Amino acid sequence: MVWFLGLGIGGLVLLVLSLVFDGVLEGVLDGIGGGLDGFLSLPVIAGFVSMLGFTGAITLGTTGLGAGAATGAGVATGVGAAWLTWRFSRALMRDGAAPAPRGEDLTGTSGSVVTAIPADAYGEVLLYLAGQPVKYAAKSAAPVARGTEVWVESVLSATSVVVRAVER
Repeated sequence: MVWFLGLGIGGLVLLVLSLVFDGVLEGVLDGIGGGLDGFLSLPVIAGFVSMLGFTGAITLGTTGLGAGAATGAGVATGVGAAWLTWRFSRALMRDGAAPAPRGEDLTGTSGSVVTAIPADAYGEVLLYLAGQPVKYAAKSAAPVARGTEVWVESVLSATSVVVRAVER
């Protein structure tokens, strides 16, 4: 049973090391994995080894079966844990396809004036870019009072926009 517990704890230590060093240890297994698309990554191996050890210890301690049956049960659950870890990590890696928000995305959005905008001079507006509030320098052809709702007509630079007051 000590061997199984050692494998379980060793797998957890390997998992912690793979998370702490964040990919530094991955280079060790790069040549082995070949076309398996990350199936031999450290989190997958750590999941397999941990489940092998802990399931083997539980099987050996709670049943009258021998070490061979405990190893078989540990290998079966270890393969399942490894496969689930591999599928979960692949799903996480695919979840990054959304483009980053750009300033041009502000054209046609609404916001509110924070600092009054004089005619043909700059004031400040609060706009929402990708759901986050961002303050921009704003220019308008006509004066706009503080608190007025405005529409963005165009983007002048990364920090400034041209706006017009919303007429209701």
